[in-house]
Amino acid sequence: MAGKVKVTLRKRPATQRLRVILKGIGLNKIDSTRTLTDTPAARGMIGKVSHLVQVEELK
Repeated sequence: MAGKVKVTLRKRPATQRLRVILKGIGLNKIDSTRTLTDTPAARGMIGKVSHLVQVEELK
């Protein structure tokens, strides 16, 4: 069974590309939070915007 990660948007994206990635994750506004299944696709998106988000691993 895959784990879960809690992703919270902390900073405003500077470029359109980063906005599109955040929209794919489901984060629109500062301090919005999503719980995602820990998959390689989710980790890839989180990696691209890691400087904008806070990530917590859930059990």
